[in-house]
Amino acid sequence: MFSPSHPFEHNTGSGRLGSPGFFIPLLLVGILSAWFVSKQGVSIGITLIIFPFLILYLVFLFRNAILGLYTIAFLGFVILGLMRYADIAMVGTSIDALIVLSFISIFFKHFHDRFDWTPAKRDVTLLALIWMLYGLFSIANPEIKNMHIWISSFRTVSAYMLFIIILALVLINTEKRFYIFLYIWATMSIMASLKGMTQQYIGVDPWEQAWLDRGAYTTHVLFGKLRIFSFMSDAGQFGANQAYSGVVFLILSLKQPTVKRRLFFLTAGLLGIWGMFLSGTRGAISVPLVGFMLFFVLKKNKYVLISGAVFLAVVFVFFKYTMIGQDIQQIRRMRTAFDPNDASLQTRLANQRTLAKYLSTRPIGGGLGHAGKKVQKTLPNSFLANIATDSWYVMIWAEQGIVGLSLHLFILFYIIIKASYLIMFRIRDPMVKLNMTALAAGMMGIMVASYGNAVLGQIPTSIMIYVSMAMMLTPERFDKAMALEMENRRNPAKPEATENSLTKAPEIE
Repeated sequence: MFSPSHPFEHNTGSGRLGSPGFFIPLLLVGILSAWFVSKQGVSIGITLIIFPFLILYLVFLFRNAILGLYTIAFLGFVILGLMRYADIAMVGTSIDALIVLSFISIFFKHFHDRFDWTPAKRDVTLLALIWMLYGLFSIANPEIKNMHIWISSFRTVSAYMLFIIILALVLINTEKRFYIFLYIWATMSIMASLKGMTQQYIGVDPWEQAWLDRGAYTTHVLFGKLRIFSFMSDAGQFGANQAYSGVVFLILSLKQPTVKRRLFFLTAGLLGIWGMFLSGTRGAISVPLVGFMLFFVLKKNKYVLISGAVFLAVVFVFFKYTMIGQDIQQIRRMRTAFDPNDASLQTRLANQRTLAKYLSTRPIGGGLGHAGKKVQKTLPNSFLANIATDSWYVMIWAEQGIVGLSLHLFILFYIIIKASYLIMFRIRDPMVKLNMTALAAGMMGIMVASYGNAVLGQIPTSIMIYVSMAMMLTPERFDKAMALEMENRRNPAKPEATENSLTKAPEIE
């Protein structure tokens, strides 16, 4: 007669791992993984390890598309630095993949209903679209010699701006989401400065040393002193981005609804400025100088403006007319940025004069992606490959001509001027005003610094800039009083809001 098994005799949990049904597939997976690693190297092993986590991430991403934008902001800081440690397949296009996946997530989540794209129908989107179309049509430029180079540059220089702005407009639609974005930015900025301090006071690790030995030492070891690059692409990007973060978060720390948030932003701001000095990037000093000057102007307070002008004048005099701190390498290098006779500056001006002659007959430039050191291996004999394009604007000029440079500058100044107007005259909520002021001040600083370094269009700075553009030109999403006023102007037949309802600031989450 059949007797039921005892409940304690059931194989459950870890006991089942010993059965052939579990053990044999696990053994096969292990053997197959070992074979892949032996044939393809460590990179495939890392890929196999992260694969289950990648599947789990995709599940969450398709539930909430904003996760894609947050991940783009995070990866912007570390993706290029990761390439020093492992040559992982497709790492260079991971941000492209995340942009595509974010849009796919939106599509599938709203497959059975109509997604509201109205927030993306803004002037900043139109400007970004025009910029992308200009880059797209540049494929007809007869100067283009390598299509692979053109595609790579089109992605980062032309397309990222449009797609990141659209994602920001449709996904960062609450104050909570906006602050999460700021938290990610601040956290990564803090981590970048801490990594930079490790390089400065302890030293670089073996993988970073190998990167320097492969040729990066020519620009990162000057007079026996290391220019700190943290986990970013280079010291120039590290210095400018940390200066940018320093300006934004120092301004944000002036007023926040909680002490913890103020201290967090203050820490990010101070470490950002410290990171700027560690990098030895001379052009980065213009970010806080110009950024804080715009902040003082936007405050519309003559006492604040005068005090700020005096402070910036003291900083200027310190670097240009004194020798205080000259024995400190970082200060000594920063001081050269104020010397009009600096050899590096004179070389840049000479290159620009040479470019002016070359581009006088090429109004649309020498080809997107076809200028500077990045094409010396693929197009070593081309004219533009042997002309330094350290400046972002010089690079745009060389590759897309005076037409492209004029369009690019128009877009940047349109955004910063309109944002300044909204901050000074339209935004009612003081917290929203401060937040947008911080973003505008940081962007203005980067705009000026990009004359000396090609930082504006490089990650992670470009990602923060594009999201900031979207936020600054749509502040009504966070300012209830401003939104109500705009609605009343569009629909004058509706009852007018009272004065109290227009001036009362919304609560901060």
